[in-house]
Amino acid sequence: MSWIILIVAGCFESAFAFCLGKMKGLSGLEYYLWGAGFLVCLALSMLLLAKAVQTLPIGTAYPVWTGIGAVGTVVLGILFLHEPASLARLFFIATLIASIIGLKMVSH
Repeated sequence: MSWIILIVAGCFESAFAFCLGKMKGLSGLEYYLWGAGFLVCLALSMLLLAKAVQTLPIGTAYPVWTGIGAVGTVVLGILFLHEPASLARLFFIATLIASIIGLKMVSH
């Protein structure tokens, strides 16, 4: 169950980074709504990470959490924020995914 909580926490990390990306160049109500989304996602991500590390080693959980957040943020940026999807960028995202899987496989 802790791994599922950690994965959801990583997804909320991607969500708060996405909210930051959407805030770029905005003003007024729209800026504050995305800001509110950022704060909600940030709080949920941190709370879920704290819950997951009650049973998972922090040395495994934290890198997996940040890795999920990084991969998710890149994917969201490519799909919704028109960021480049170069071959090199995709290669390094793939190596990050492999590292996340490797950490899961070697943790007890």
